[in-house]
Amino acid sequence: MMVVVVLAAALAVDATNFVTACASSAQAYKTATLLKTLNVNALISGEVGVGKKTLARYILNDAPILDGKDYEDILSTLESTNQIIIVNLENVPNIKIVLDKIVEKSIRLIATAKSSFYSEYIDEVCSIKFDIPPLSQRPEDVNELIKIYADEASKLFNTSNKINFDSFKPDLSTNSNSLKRQIIISSLFADISEDELMSIMHNYLADRLGSNNDYRKFLHLYEVPLIEAGLEKFKSQLQLADRLGLNRNTLRKKIADNK
Repeated sequence: MMVVVVLAAALAVDATNFVTACASSAQAYKTATLLKTLNVNALISGEVGVGKKTLARYILNDAPILDGKDYEDILSTLESTNQIIIVNLENVPNIKIVLDKIVEKSIRLIATAKSSFYSEYIDEVCSIKFDIPPLSQRPEDVNELIKIYADEASKLFNTSNKINFDSFKPDLSTNSNSLKRQIIISSLFADISEDELMSIMHNYLADRLGSNNDYRKFLHLYEVPLIEAGLEKFKSQLQLADRLGLNRNTLRKKIADNK
């Protein structure tokens, strides 16, 4: 249970450290720095986890931050502030009312939205718009983030970094969010004990058991990683079958059953 709690705490940390190792992110940071000195509204677009919120906070470090889905809270906040950060602007149910109030009250706005977001009203309010590319287009930033997150994980778990980065394939499905999660989990499992691993499996299975075929239903949780690790280590089905004490045809069937 302690492992699960620590992992949750680790992932609760701000998922995006904005780095500027590549030209596109350096340009985005330069634009954000300029915006700190200008009293203009801006829209920062990009995929989830690319650093939009981090730059918005950098530009307006004292402004309240609200999500676009919290419509009533946004309207209420606009009555008592002269600056605001609205993240996920595409989630605002009535964007015209919000933007009209921002213009009416001369409120400074820094907003974030997904790259595909478009509104005819936003052009009238935000004089500066810029997009942050995904990490898949920023390999230099990925390398820098890996170092940052690995160092954070090492300090969090009070261990030396034991991740094998030679065979490490970054998970960039949700950019820095998925990358940080991947590194935290990899760091955790590098030092995990057998008892801790069984505790994790116990907690996972406890809420999922209940059908009449649970043994076969969950057997792959053991067999798949065992076979994958074995094939990676021994390089052939014949050697793996020998090491596992299985008939080669039995191993082939298990591979086929587990796809």
